[in-house]
Amino acid sequence: MISVQNLTKRYGEVRALDGVSFDIAPGEVFGLLGPNGAGKTTTIKILTTLSKPDSGGCTMDGIDVVSTPGRVKPLFGVVPQENNLDRELTAAENLLIYGMLHRVKGLRGAIDRALDMVGLSERRDSRVITFSGGMQRRLLLARALMANPRVLFLDEPTIGLDPQIRRQIWDVIRASRFNGRTVVLTTHYIEEAEALCDRVGILSRGKMLALGSPKSLRRGIGSHVVEYIDGGGKLVQHLCPTRAKGLAMAREMSGSVTVRRSNLEDVFVRLTGERIE
Repeated sequence: MISVQNLTKRYGEVRALDGVSFDIAPGEVFGLLGPNGAGKTTTIKILTTLSKPDSGGCTMDGIDVVSTPGRVKPLFGVVPQENNLDRELTAAENLLIYGMLHRVKGLRGAIDRALDMVGLSERRDSRVITFSGGMQRRLLLARALMANPRVLFLDEPTIGLDPQIRRQIWDVIRASRFNGRTVVLTTHYIEEAEALCDRVGILSRGKMLALGSPKSLRRGIGSHVVEYIDGGGKLVQHLCPTRAKGLAMAREMSGSVTVRRSNLEDVFVRLTGERIE
């Protein structure tokens, strides 16, 4: 569905993307994982025609995104990182304007279905300024899904939300996969990437460091981690290929030792020596 080949992008002296390549299959939930400044949002902006790369290319459903942006725009919906709803309008009015601009057929029914999908039907006539942050994020999702896009882009869809609201958003994202929709999301939440994504690309400083399913990426470094605090107060971690080997290592140590499953942050630390923040 999406093919990205050797994208590069500079902002002055900063190389935001440095030869990034990946492919996304139809119906896949694909995540770009990395800290702030890794190049995630720049990638999304290029794929959604808001920015042009300095070199490299990308296609969506075989259509060149850079040279023919008008042809790909009808294929996707976007939930941006920033909230760009009109807060003085009601939920339904926000969707009505979007639907008119995007020539959504059966607009009234589309608005009803979108609000129902995100659990906001009862607040359709409430002004957005009265909504909580989580409700506004859900409305952004509803807006992006109104035109039934084949691809849904989500740029940090749950940033700043508490864990309970975050999981509600996850349920909506999972439901949005119906009819083979492809979902592309950026996140720096480890749990989010592991819960939602079929495959993950790990970005750091504009480079794609690793690409694969969460399970395969974890397996590549070891399934378990043995960790403890040393005498100097520093966290020490050892990667182990199996839980049994982790427990065996822990038994040989004194003091408080934890054995846990590895996660995608452990993969990132192994690759970069840094943590995702």
